[in-house]
Amino acid sequence: MSLFYKRSFTVLMILAMAFGFFHLFIPKETIPFDFERLHIFLFNLCAGGGLILFHTRRNLPEPMGILLPVFLCLSLLFALSAFLESYIPAMLCALMLAILVESERIRNFSFFPLDFFKDRVPVEKKFHQAALLCLSSGLAISVLVMFNESYGNWVSMEKLTLNTFFLGFSFPVSLITMSVMFQIIGDNRVRMTRVLKNIGFWSVNLGVIIFFIFILFEWPSLQLVISLILFGAVLLILILFLQDPMQAQQKAFLTSGMLFLVFTGISGIAYILLEMTPYYTYENGKILLKMHSFASLYGWNLSGLVVIMRYEDFPIKLHSRTLILTHWLTVLVLAPMGYFSPFFALVGLLAYIVLLEVLFFSAKSAGEETKPHVRLKEL
Repeated sequence: MSLFYKRSFTVLMILAMAFGFFHLFIPKETIPFDFERLHIFLFNLCAGGGLILFHTRRNLPEPMGILLPVFLCLSLLFALSAFLESYIPAMLCALMLAILVESERIRNFSFFPLDFFKDRVPVEKKFHQAALLCLSSGLAISVLVMFNESYGNWVSMEKLTLNTFFLGFSFPVSLITMSVMFQIIGDNRVRMTRVLKNIGFWSVNLGVIIFFIFILFEWPSLQLVISLILFGAVLLILILFLQDPMQAQQKAFLTSGMLFLVFTGISGIAYILLEMTPYYTYENGKILLKMHSFASLYGWNLSGLVVIMRYEDFPIKLHSRTLILTHWLTVLVLAPMGYFSPFFALVGLLAYIVLLEVLFFSAKSAGEETKPHVRLKEL
């Protein structure tokens, strides 16, 4: 990836984190819009969606081509329009983005995702196609959600809003990260392992779709059941990933990312349980919700995006243990505290900027092979 695009994605991710703290510095009375939308869309849709397309086109002679700049421009316009609640341009951008992503999925796979049902198709390819399909579907459905919320009023549901739909743009990044994980460890010819990988694939995909439906209908008990199933699927994928003997530097980052995902599973279950008690209020659940949100976006999702961006660069010159500890401190302590405190917001943002600089711009290790499966001496 060229330095220009690396810097572009880095700026998008920094702005995304910064907008998560803007409510502390700009009162609602001054700018009556929801900065959370920029916080989510800049990271998951603009940066995450852009890197999904880049990863899809990686083996082409010109992976960037015209498609990636167009995607980035349209996704930025969508994020800004959604933030300003200008839904007509937002809907037009979302529709064009959906067509663009879907055309890329069809070019690489097929119109009907029949590979999902084929036992011999590697799981990493299934997760890859699912990421593209989920991204295009999420964009298309968001058009209907925005129209319903602002103009149509066909369906009257409290949770059927664009803000509830944030999950639709986070999930594709999760799926492409899982694709990269299974691509690194390779295809296992042991039938039982292959069966377990497919169980993980279907559990994650169907589980999230069903979970989202239960959120819309506000069924907390069923949300809890699906959350437990999803948590079991995450543990299964983590075990399959760890049991592979390959010890690449990418594996350390992705293992850390999976542990972030385990944390989001635990915190998500805890939040649902808290909601089901008579002691729940939005205020006493906010800190847990913010830890869950930051761990998902800037813990799990970021771990995958780092590996995608620097896929050909590994191994790279950095102290992995120290960096991973810094990552955890920033995401689980500084950032959630920063949501409530201007001081910690500035400290957390500074730590995040330093973290991205090291992750994205540290040099390759001299004299080492730079292929995805290269072995490490010491993490």
